[in-house]
Amino acid sequence: MSSTATRPRHAWTGEVAAIATKHGKQRQFGPPLDRLLGLELVVAAVDTDQLGTFSGEVPRTGSPLDTARRKARWAIDHTGARIGLASEGSFGPHPDVPFVAIGAELALCLDAHEGLEIVERVVSTDTNYQHLQVGDLPIPPMFLESVGFPSHALVVSPPGELTPMFKGLVDLDDVEHAVACCVDRSGSALIQTDMRAHLNPTRQRALAEVADRLARRLATLCPVCAAPGWGIVAVETGLPCEWCAQPTPLVAYDMFGCARAGCEARTREPRVDLAPAGECPTCNP
Repeated sequence: MSSTATRPRHAWTGEVAAIATKHGKQRQFGPPLDRLLGLELVVAAVDTDQLGTFSGEVPRTGSPLDTARRKARWAIDHTGARIGLASEGSFGPHPDVPFVAIGAELALCLDAHEGLEIVERVVSTDTNYQHLQVGDLPIPPMFLESVGFPSHALVVSPPGELTPMFKGLVDLDDVEHAVACCVDRSGSALIQTDMRAHLNPTRQRALAEVADRLARRLATLCPVCAAPGWGIVAVETGLPCEWCAQPTPLVAYDMFGCARAGCEARTREPRVDLAPAGECPTCNP
């Protein structure tokens, strides 16, 4: 009998998944879910801005994981779908290189029937996240080029104030008008990148990556109970140094496990590479 004939049937075959988004994220999540699982993706009519906005009008009170959970639950509650999806982005300075910006995308899937929660993440320095305070026109062309304007939108507001706020600006005349308004009001203007997904192609690439990772994980079944979402649940450090073979803080083993509560299936798989000597406490103290 072939392996295909004995492969367990995926629990979500023929199901509908719902995603909570106001900003077109179905365009990144829909294709891999359809290709890898045959899932139809629908958009839940919910106002996710209630949970926080990048531009600050609504404070973000929960962690990215908590916020994604609430969005996914909203998607299920508003559509009746078994499966709820959501993502949450966060941006800021790199923890080790403060002058370098970093973007993190978290994608989460809930199965209302089984109580499964599966999470994937992508963290990258490939982001246009920046801001600039100006006191007059013109806006430095170097800044506009560095943030990808006009293919990437901008937000303009008075520094330290939320109004007036001009969002989704993709025309230079509109940006200059917004800057002039804010300078007249407050003496300067804060220009920020608009990090909403539908107005930020760089962020869309990160979303496509995390969506593909999530879909691949959802398509991978537990070898014991056949629940969706088999994947890395923990890591173990101690990767040997390429020079002295002593353990380093880098990851040596990936711990794979099942998403279903009560299933104790686990495997421990070693990384095949060695740690660079520059990461070794012994060779580079």
